[in-house]
Amino acid sequence: MKNQPSSLFRLLGIELSPVTHTERLVSTAGGFLGIFGILVVSSRFMQLDDALLIVASMGASAVLLFAVPHGPLAQPWPVFGGHLVSAAVGVTVARLVPDTLLAAALAVSLAIGAMHYLRCIHPPGGATALSAVVSGPAVHAIGYQYILTPVMLNAVVILTVAVLFNYPFAWRRYPAALKRRAVKGEGDRFGAIAHEDLVYALSEVNSFIDISEQDLLTIYDLATHRSASRGYDPDKLKLGGYYSNGRYGAEWSVRQIIDESRHEDPDKDLLIYKTVAGAGLRSTGFATRQEFARWARHAVYRDDENWRRLEEQEHPTVT
Repeated sequence: MKNQPSSLFRLLGIELSPVTHTERLVSTAGGFLGIFGILVVSSRFMQLDDALLIVASMGASAVLLFAVPHGPLAQPWPVFGGHLVSAAVGVTVARLVPDTLLAAALAVSLAIGAMHYLRCIHPPGGATALSAVVSGPAVHAIGYQYILTPVMLNAVVILTVAVLFNYPFAWRRYPAALKRRAVKGEGDRFGAIAHEDLVYALSEVNSFIDISEQDLLTIYDLATHRSASRGYDPDKLKLGGYYSNGRYGAEWSVRQIIDESRHEDPDKDLLIYKTVAGAGLRSTGFATRQEFARWARHAVYRDDENWRRLEEQEHPTVT
């Protein structure tokens, strides 16, 4: 129960994933360096007061780049393309629509649409478009130069800082493509997902998912590897015993060991089994003792119409 978020926490979207203090401190230091670099560069091209107003959207980018560097919204093209296309939209709308309130709303909404179609969704881009409209005479005077300086320049600076700053930390290389998928037992993977299957699954959600395909596969590998490591003790497998794979729904199954063939090498012991419930009902097969143990999760027994997990202290009659 301790690790299960309450309904209120889920409703409010409070993140409970464990993050180390080191990770939090690294994110903090990265944000400082990224924004400091931008302010230094921006102040060389504009008055400091104007630079501070325009750089506000880069503050939001810093959160993504240094707090969630592997998220799709924080990758180089979303950061670079998102800011530039939003800047172009903002300047254009500011020139064509005299009413500031209407122009501000149009700039942000059109920037969202443009980022969607150009596959560079970056939330701070909305602030970049908005700044082009509401920042006042300083920005209006430079017109489309706003796209190059300070926006493009700032994007290049913060991306450069992100690449250099994150590189020493193996677990948070940036861009995310540089992060090696390191999973214990990587050479012996369990239930790998085909790329086309993952793409199909994401398309079925029909919404932007703020996690990369690579991180999804890494999470899947870690979870399945841990699950596989919880296999049943091969030495406890008994002739006549019933065992379940511990899965749910259509994949759940119970097998009974009906015969065995002992070998001088225990790793080559063969077990013959029949499926007595669930997936593959009435089928038979054989496996080495080690293979069967990796499949099995629990010893079980039949209690009236139900299969129940056999605890260590229980010894029901096997029929």
